Amino acid sequence: MRISSIAKSITAGVAAGATAAVTAIQDGVLDTGEGVTIVLAILGAWGITWAVPNRPTATTSREL
Repeated sequence: MRISSIAKSITAGVAAGATAAVTAIQDGVLDTGEGVTIVLAILGAWGITWAVPNRPTATTSREL
């Protein structure tokens, strides 16, 4: 199964953003600092996931 870097990044960003958002709204109020934390979690997940290459599979390494 091939998963593109874009799909990995989007999935990681959604997961990180959702985790940060759930934690931020525990008190029922979302302030500016918490909003910035959510955005930074999403951007960080996108950047890190985009930068790390997929591990080559057995079929990919034979083709090279």
